[in-house]
Amino acid sequence: MSNTITLAHGNGGAENNELITKVFYKAFKNDILSKSEDAAVIQDGTLAFSTDSFTVSPLFFNGADIGKLAVCGTCNDLAMMGAKPKYLTCSVIIEEGFEIRNLEKIVKSMKEELEINGAIVVSGDTKVVPKGAVDKIFINTTGIGEILYKGISSNNITENDLILVSRDIGAHGATIFAAREGMDLETSLKSDCISLYPQVKALIDSGVKITALRDATRGGVSAVLNEWAKQSNVCIEINEEKIPVCDEVKGICEILGFDAMSLANEGTFVLAIKKEDAQKALEVLQTFKEAKAASIIGKVTQQYEQRVILNSQWGTKRFLDIPTGELLPRIC
Repeated sequence: MSNTITLAHGNGGAENNELITKVFYKAFKNDILSKSEDAAVIQDGTLAFSTDSFTVSPLFFNGADIGKLAVCGTCNDLAMMGAKPKYLTCSVIIEEGFEIRNLEKIVKSMKEELEINGAIVVSGDTKVVPKGAVDKIFINTTGIGEILYKGISSNNITENDLILVSRDIGAHGATIFAAREGMDLETSLKSDCISLYPQVKALIDSGVKITALRDATRGGVSAVLNEWAKQSNVCIEINEEKIPVCDEVKGICEILGFDAMSLANEGTFVLAIKKEDAQKALEVLQTFKEAKAASIIGKVTQQYEQRVILNSQWGTKRFLDIPTGELLPRIC
């Protein structure tokens, strides 16, 4: 590992994993933390607990803003453990000179998203720093949720599972890049940022057997699959032609050389579902307008342990590695 922190250490990929493992896990090691889930399962499996910080640039973008992102980010992490979001804290660091009207817009977005999740903010903190000490506003949210479906874990994936994705991928990363670079796109491209609890609740209510869930944020779907393969000591095989990518994201990837599998998402999640229930899970997801493109994209095997294989439509195979370097800093 390098001697200094680089932007790549925040990418959700290889460098980020190395930093967490060699610095934070080394210092804070315990049985709960070592499971490396989206949220910690505490209180004898009855509660999920998660925290996240948000520094996205720009603050306002097509489909969301930093406020909506902050609530979705933490509530979605709770939902990925089968939990209903209940209580959040909200801490903000605000740069001197920040406009009150923009702060009000951000808080309004947070309020609307809290209502979707049925959650409330119960505590918080506000700090104001001199101009230039922070870029406009940073937000931290911490959440507690009541676990409705026990046993979800990315450490328990087996060959009895199929791999699904809840919608088309890469929309958030592509949208942020377009906004940041001032690309005037005459398309309907917008961030996929939404609260995922309603979809997870529908899956739970349907009775499908869920092994693992993970929202594909920094590092995208490729980071999730590689983490799962290592955590469960399995091989995950993905069919490239089954991966849903909208035309706008494909276009940006082709122009700029990005891989949609590594682009960040904020309303897309990956599922490991028992084979006998995978089709039912797909049908449940597709009742939501945001998940019409949900797809079964792969399966779990033992061909190459702890690796992800991408099967192309031409009959070739290649390893899909965890992202490295910094594709796009401050994505969330």
